Amino acid sequence: AYIRGAHANGMMTTVKHFPGHGDTATDSHLGVAQVTGDMVRLKSVELPPFQKAIEGGVDSVMVAHVSVPALDADPNHVATTSPAIVTRLLKNQLGFKGIVVTDALDMAALTRLYAANIGRAAVDAFKAGNDVLLIPADLDASYRAMLEAVRNGEISQAQLDLSLIHI
Repeated sequence: AYIRGAHANGMMTTVKHFPGHGDTATDSHLGVAQVTGDMVRLKSVELPPFQKAIEGGVDSVMVAHVSVPALDADPNHVATTSPAIVTRLLKNQLGFKGIVVTDALDMAALTRLYAANIGRAAVDAFKAGNDVLLIPADLDASYRAMLEAVRNGEISQAQLDLSLIHI
């Protein structure tokens, strides 16, 4: 109902924090939170609100800086940098076709993982399937890392074009 009302009045809508952030013990502004549920729990508790929002025509989804071992066992991935979560789950399985937005890239949940190469967070988030990269911790380093990833073919022109179409 909210999505329909917002759209009827010329507004865009966003649902967050994908794939769920409610049942965590850590504030993502301060560190990496972990969603510890198994697939049964995720499918019955965390994911249904996102499924309903997608069915309702939500315009964008904000991805959380949370670790979700049931979806991606790589300890160096948070949802934001996980192709398994952003592309395979959100886009392919749940069928979301709108704008995918990161949470702020300057949050400690992400900056601690990328302390040695802060610009790399933007590249990995984009490669995971995010269209919009919010508030990089170091804009210049992120810009340079993205530019290099495009120049060396790590990020394809097709992926850039698709993100521009979404936006």
